Amino acid sequence: MRRLLLAISLVAATPVFGGCGSGIQTPSAGAAATLPSLASLRAGHAPPVPPRMRHRITAAEVSRSRAAGWQRVLAPVSWSSGPGTELLMTDGTVMVQDTCTRKWQRLTPNRNGSYLSGRWSRAALMPRGYAPEYFASAVLANGNLIVNGGEYNGPGCTAAQTTLGAMYDPFNDTWTTVAPPTGWPRIGDGSSVVLADGTYMLGNCCFDYQALFDLDSSEWTQTGPGNGKDDVNSEEGWTLLPNGTVLVVNVRDTPYAQVYNPSANTWTPAGALPVNIVRGSEIGPQMLRPNGTVFVAGANGLNVVYNAKNGKWTQTQSFPVVNGSQLDVADGPAALLTDGNVMIPASPGLYNAPAYYYLFDGSHLTGIAGPPNAPNDSTFNTRLLVLPTGQIMETDGSHDIEIYTSRRSGARFAPAITSVPSTLSAGGTFTVSGTGFNGISQANAYGDDDQQATNYPLVRIVATASGRVTYCRTHGTSFMGVASGQSVSTSFDVPPDIESGAGTLVVVANGIPSAPVAVTVESSKRPLRERNDR
Repeated sequence: MRRLLLAISLVAATPVFGGCGSGIQTPSAGAAATLPSLASLRAGHAPPVPPRMRHRITAAEVSRSRAAGWQRVLAPVSWSSGPGTELLMTDGTVMVQDTCTRKWQRLTPNRNGSYLSGRWSRAALMPRGYAPEYFASAVLANGNLIVNGGEYNGPGCTAAQTTLGAMYDPFNDTWTTVAPPTGWPRIGDGSSVVLADGTYMLGNCCFDYQALFDLDSSEWTQTGPGNGKDDVNSEEGWTLLPNGTVLVVNVRDTPYAQVYNPSANTWTPAGALPVNIVRGSEIGPQMLRPNGTVFVAGANGLNVVYNAKNGKWTQTQSFPVVNGSQLDVADGPAALLTDGNVMIPASPGLYNAPAYYYLFDGSHLTGIAGPPNAPNDSTFNTRLLVLPTGQIMETDGSHDIEIYTSRRSGARFAPAITSVPSTLSAGGTFTVSGTGFNGISQANAYGDDDQQATNYPLVRIVATASGRVTYCRTHGTSFMGVASGQSVSTSFDVPPDIESGAGTLVVVANGIPSAPVAVTVESSKRPLRERNDR
């Protein structure tokens, strides 16, 4: 398991990052003889390894998780280090990084659309020398995956704040190097967001400026300093709002928030929070909900809500005290369920186990059973991802990857198809148009260490005769804004091996399908051309 494998490598050499304003400090020979304690790691920099496994999971705990809706992914897969960041590709597969390695595993659902019984395959290796942990990442409008920076890099998860980057083309299964913005000494655990117009914005971990990536030219344009950002980007999460601006809660300039206006290239005040929610230079995730409010979890147990319609902040229910310890989210994930509730784990203090799971409904936190290994987890080593089925996929660095199934529906937030060809050919490329194609939210949140947004459309076809489920890779999505009534179009590639005959087609966003449209799929031997359009 990752906890053991990384512990062995860290015994040999464990550099400790000394903060954004200083270099990397190498421990003495004596210090290298033992693993660093969590207390010795600087606040604001999550440890590269999960907490030690101190609790033996009982059969009763497993049963409680299963009764709550958690199930284990059954497909066998081998990890060198352990599963970390997970990203949903536009063809319905899930890319999961083998932490601090160049390796990624790819989970493909089975013919019935099940990820629990899906199939793992190994994707191409990242460029030589690039094996990050805690990095910026996004699936772009052209269907490619971009990764930038890394707080740690390479075997043993060496502290690095690297400026390396890479782009993954899922059609050709290839990675290409992405150079950093000119003059940037660090990217590290940078924040990132895909703006409504499809532009990818990257934040430098340790300074107050950002850069915009042009998909056509693969060139960067720096924004700032001097455009109003009040503090450095370190530890911040960026939330795309319905009006196309980006909300951030400042981690250094507390307790204030700002919004970024892409049209004006300016950061402006978004008010003062009613309470400070930052602790140890950490903060929890920010999640836009269907009613236009943003839930922001605190690293000190306090939580707040931002109303994007009127710009007002309110304090909401805090995490509880359990066994004498205040629960909080000092680095950690959140996922938006299809019914609009937010799933979020909380754990005591900075980087400690155990993790407790909650659902936030807009005003109240309700405890639920977590995955079986939650007693050994903290929030920082946990990742949550909304799947096209509406389920939530969880990784924690162990070999036990879990999927949560909610018992509630999200039909009222569904995309709507306005135009799609009624006849499709295998191996062909077509266009579908409609509204709500990007969902009501980015749907997944963490902060600067991990970005897994899914505000883009997927196309799913179900064969009438057999029930076989096929995902068609989407690309060239015209608009990436959330909670918008704007018409959106996207191209989709029908796989050459799709079952021919009658079927139904849906567009899926944030795990919620549109109403099905009847289509007929014709067989074809025409090869699919290589594409890399916007």
